[in-house]
Amino acid sequence: MTEARSPRDQRLADQLLAAARELVDDHPAPLDLKIAGAALAEMRDAFAMFAPYRARPKATIFGSARTTADDPLYRQARDVAAELAAAGWMVVTGAGPGIMQAAMEGAGREQSIGVSIRLPFEQQANPVIAGDSKYVSMKYFFTRKLMLIKESKGFVCLPGGFGTLDETFELLTLTQTGKGVPVPIVFLDTPGDPYWEQIDELVADELVARGLVAAPDRSLYRVTDSAADAAGEVLRFYRNYDSLRYVGDLLVIRVTQRPTAAQIGELNERFGHLCASGTIHAVEPFEVERREGDALDRARLAFHFAKHGYGDLRELIDMLNGFAAD
Repeated sequence: MTEARSPRDQRLADQLLAAARELVDDHPAPLDLKIAGAALAEMRDAFAMFAPYRARPKATIFGSARTTADDPLYRQARDVAAELAAAGWMVVTGAGPGIMQAAMEGAGREQSIGVSIRLPFEQQANPVIAGDSKYVSMKYFFTRKLMLIKESKGFVCLPGGFGTLDETFELLTLTQTGKGVPVPIVFLDTPGDPYWEQIDELVADELVARGLVAAPDRSLYRVTDSAADAAGEVLRFYRNYDSLRYVGDLLVIRVTQRPTAAQIGELNERFGHLCASGTIHAVEPFEVERREGDALDRARLAFHFAKHGYGDLRELIDMLNGFAAD
């Protein structure tokens, strides 16, 4: 017997089935059907694999599959993963060799999740995660990137090739455009290795200087050469900030400690330009949040977000975290 769904879940299920029927009724080319069917099937497998761990905080670590075990970057990846695991976080990687294996060694098998890509030259999961129930293999890069990003609350990017840069800049694009929620993103080098420093210089000297991105967009990420600082950056992001959601036109930010009236005044003075109208103000949980039991133990701020300036929104969250008592 099929378990009864909530009205909202039933509506979404009906939309999914209707879209599938309409796709078939359009008589697409066989390749189009193959892509759609395979993508849906592997997303289903990945959703099922992640489901038991949905309540656990997770950080995704990106980096090259070609990094060898004697490279200082390998140790850096292992150390940052160990720091996060010690704080109770699970670590998600692409399950391959190099930086991915190093991170899983640091986190340990029990706190590692792997999402691999099937390639002619990279077929097997690394030995840390091979054969584990917390591992899934995917055919398409786009579905794999979805799962590497969707489930995580923090990201650490180590040096890598085209694939690593693709993952990193897609993550930045999602955050910059509001297609993804604000998250801590750390670019981790080793001392004396300027890989990410040079990427940051490129952003500043070419993208910002040409007006292709806004200067505050550089606040979407942090560059460091310390594994401890990288892990700390991820953890500090949730020192007070909990989550956000939209309720109608209002952006609702949930925090652990309620800001004082003076602190809310500081927020409005510095970030009032983010409001399309009105001000940043304290609110109680909305009816839809009460109905869904959504973070009801958290304090709330709300404002009509202009839906641009996500680098500034990141800085607003940093200020909220700075308000938290030790």
